[in-house]
Amino acid sequence: MPWLLPRQVTPEAEETLTRFLGELTERLSDPATDRRLLVREILAEVLYGTSFEELAERAPMAALALDPANVTFEAEYYAATDQEKFQRVKPLLWLWKSLDQTPLGQSIHSGVRIRAALAPFIFKRVGKNPKFFQNVEFSVGYNLELGEDVVVHRHVLLDDIGGITLMDRVSIADYANIYSHTHDVREQADVTLKHTLLGTGVRITYHATVLAGVKIGDDAMVATMAVVTRDVPPHAIVMGIPARVTRYKERPDCPYCRRGEPHPADRVARPPHRKGNPDFPEFHPPGFGVLLAKPGE
Repeated sequence: MPWLLPRQVTPEAEETLTRFLGELTERLSDPATDRRLLVREILAEVLYGTSFEELAERAPMAALALDPANVTFEAEYYAATDQEKFQRVKPLLWLWKSLDQTPLGQSIHSGVRIRAALAPFIFKRVGKNPKFFQNVEFSVGYNLELGEDVVVHRHVLLDDIGGITLMDRVSIADYANIYSHTHDVREQADVTLKHTLLGTGVRITYHATVLAGVKIGDDAMVATMAVVTRDVPPHAIVMGIPARVTRYKERPDCPYCRRGEPHPADRVARPPHRKGNPDFPEFHPPGFGVLLAKPGE
């Protein structure tokens, strides 16, 4: 018996959703489309059943809240954000977040399909069949790369400002946090951007945290509540704070292990670390500027 069972909605609902997604994809594929205007029209229709212009006359505050030009994201305040790239994806991030709070977004059938339609127009790279559940948060969106069949569950944070790559079949469970930037312990404004990589088939379980710059090897698993601070080898299971390898999955059929070859995640070229604040251009080694506490302190 398969783990996931097929579910259907009414033919009328399927037809309406398919038509909506087709029109959305067509308009977003047109370089002439003004994404801001498109988003506010969609939200006015979905939330209020009217056009944006009519809503602006009848309920101006409601209309104001729908227009991406009238909202700000946290990333817009950061020097590390590429403002040109972010302004391109901002309207679609606002549409994604806003629809998440509607019945369309809360329904698995429609919500997952709407997010899959938006993903190629937001993220840096998207493979086949991305599956995002509701209330996933991104830092900028444009620095996220997805392989095929990636699954991201509810309330996950993907802090992609420094770059995140999720390879094929990565699965991230509810409330997990994946980071790609760090703050110096002495100067909070001293930010370093570090690319974070999750290899093929990696599983991140509930409430786990992966810190910036980490590479999690293919087929590895991060246990619930673990905090990953260093690279994880392929097939490993890590637990604890900080996370440490406690066991390995038995994979006698792994072709890379049999041949003694690097796994796919080991072959990914990764960008060097970058400084996110021009006021703090210097890189420091781990532990720089701090002293260890004495026993008993």
